[in-house]
Parts: sequence; C-alpha cells; structure tokens
Amino acid sequence: METVTQVNETNLSFDDTAVAFAGQPDEMLRRKYLIFAAMNNPLLTSAGSSVLKKSFDWGLPVKGIVKETIFEQFCGGETIEESEKTINELAVLNVGTILDYSVEGEKTEEVFEATAREVLRTVEKAKNTPSIPFCVLKLTGIARFSLLEKLQQEGNLTEGDRQSLEQVRSRLDMICRSCKEAGVRIFIDGEETWVQNAIDQLVYEMIKKYNSESAVVYNTFQMYRKDGMQQLRKAMHFAATHQVWLGAKLVRGAYMEKERERAAEMEYPDPINPSKEVTDDLYNQGLKFCLDNKQRIALCSGSHNDYSNYYLTLLIEKHGLKRNDPRVWFAQLYGMSDNLSFALAAHGYNVAKYVPYGPVKHVLPYLIRRAKENTSIMGQTSRELQLIKREMKRRGIRLL
Repeated sequence: METVTQVNETNLSFDDTAVAFAGQPDEMLRRKYLIFAAMNNPLLTSAGSSVLKKSFDWGLPVKGIVKETIFEQFCGGETIEESEKTINELAVLNVGTILDYSVEGEKTEEVFEATAREVLRTVEKAKNTPSIPFCVLKLTGIARFSLLEKLQQEGNLTEGDRQSLEQVRSRLDMICRSCKEAGVRIFIDGEETWVQNAIDQLVYEMIKKYNSESAVVYNTFQMYRKDGMQQLRKAMHFAATHQVWLGAKLVRGAYMEKERERAAEMEYPDPINPSKEVTDDLYNQGLKFCLDNKQRIALCSGSHNDYSNYYLTLLIEKHGLKRNDPRVWFAQLYGMSDNLSFALAAHGYNVAKYVPYGPVKHVLPYLIRRAKENTSIMGQTSRELQLIKREMKRRGIRLL
C-alpha cells in the first residue's frame, strides 16, 4: 500500500473541533461528554447495559431517560417523521442521512414483512429527499438466521424452508426494484461469516438484475476478515463477467469477538485477521483496489479511522476525480466521528451518516451493542471524549 508522508494541499484536518461540533449547542456538548465518559468505562458500560435490559423487561419507566441520553446520541428518532430534525440538521452541514431501521427482536414472518414495509418507507422518503443518498437493509431483518445458515451449509431444505427462502427473495427483490425505480441506492449490511455466503448469493442475484446502468445495490465487504480482499476481487470478477456495476461498501467489521469465540468453540481457523494493523492495511488495500477499478466499482468507505479517510482523499486526488464524484462516498455512524464527517463534508466530499431509528425498546439491543463496541474498539471512545473536552475548553464550557 502507498504511504503518505506529508499533508496535501487541501489543509484537511480531523482535529478541528470547531468544525467537528458545528451546530451543536453547549448543552448538547455537555450531555455528549457525560455519555462518552460513561462509555469509556467498560465495567460501567457492561453493568449499565444489563440494568437497562432488565428495566425494560420488567416494565420500569426508563424509556424517557434512555431516549434523552444514549438514544438521542446515536439515533435519529423513533420514526422516520421523528428523524426529520436530524436529517435536516445534517443536511445543513452538507452531510447525507442513511436511515437505518434498527429494530431487533422477535423473528417471525409477520416481523419480516413489517420490516420489509418499513424499509420501503425509507426508500419512498429517500426518493423525495436529496439528502438521503442511500437506504440500508440487514438481511436477517427479513430472513431467519437459521435459514441462511442452512442455505450456506447446503443442507437439505424442507418444503417449508424453500417457501421461506422464496419469501425472502421476494422481499429483497421488491426492495431492490423499488430502489431502482426511485433512483435510490441501497446497502446490504455485512453479517456473520457463517451466513455471509448465503447473503452474498442473494445479493449478487440483485446486483446482476439491477446494477446494469449504475450501482443500485451495494454489498458489504468486511475487511477484518482474512479473505476480505479475496472476496472483493471475486465480486469484481462477477461484475466484469456480467457487465454490471459493483456497489462496494467497505467496513472493518462488527462481529470480531463472536467470530473468534465460535471458531474456538467449533475448532475451525479463526476467520479474523490476527491484528488491527493487518486489518488496517487490508482495508486501505481495498480502497485502492476500488479506485483502481472505478470504471466498474462504486465505493462507499464506512470507516472511523483517520488515516483511511485521509488516504481515500489522496486516492481521489491521484485519480483526478472531483471530490463529489458520485462513485465515491464516505460514511460514519451518527453520533460518532463528527470530526471526520463534518471536515470531509466541509471540503466538498460526499459524506453520509448512518442514522438508526425505531421504538426505543426495540432499538435497545442496537444501542447496547454500540456501547460495547465503542468500549472494545481501542481508543475510540477516548478519542471522542478528548475531542469533546477540547471543544468544551475552546468554548469555555464547564461541566457543571
């Protein structure tokens, strides 16, 4: 991978807290500080997550507290309509919104149908809202995990399994077709390795069907996997063979602990890279591969890593692309890494935030996972906390 030894001429800085927290009033900054300070304590995060879950299970009146703290930090609202304020606030700063219906819970055919209908509502919203450039779907939101697992293992599907699979395919096709007709792009999220091949199989059917003129359907490549680059090259070969566009969303990955635990338990090779450094290098190789194949690949870089975001700006410059070339996007999660998102947007790059939404009770599993992930990502919460403290100092804000 190419290395960068000097700052380029854009003067792009990810340390400018005035840009990172533009539009965020003092009280919001103070509340954000308290949330990240709590998340920076692994013991407090673990205990707090357990208490919250039990409180909802027991019907205790904690919804208001959750909604005004961690929910407000990481989610847009309970509904699309409630998320309108967040969509507009981001749009003012030239940052797009990716509405992510983050309800997790019971997995029944009724729930799958309801989730599919909700995703279609996000497509309809995006169709008439220029600041919503992408929609997103987690396939296990419309399909039984066990069915995908069975499909990947090439087990004997029962008649009921086959009917369920056709329903999954029908839901996915309906969503992708609606995106194509609405001129909206959609990300299919990456999931665990033991169902990802089955997900890929369904996604590439959609890519073949809907990506002939432009990238409508994007698959996700998790570069913390040892075979991350192999999967990306394989996808490129598929796209070239079928003369379609490959929509590629690159992420590092979100299931590392679960992946390693399962591999150890079932005694198969750990599919995850041995170190963060290896993952970082593979991720940046992936960015370079996508830009080198820009005639066939549309890229979204979903990264909270300073260097990877900076490196992509250099690749854009090297390839002579405009900063707002529609084939290249940056994305971060709402409530995190505003220093990256707003700085990139201020310099004219295409940027969008993943904005989760849904009823507080049903989004709680997502929030707990987000809190634990932030705690486990080396330095992530500390980095957020230091930036907030610097901005509070710059503004002269006292904690109390």
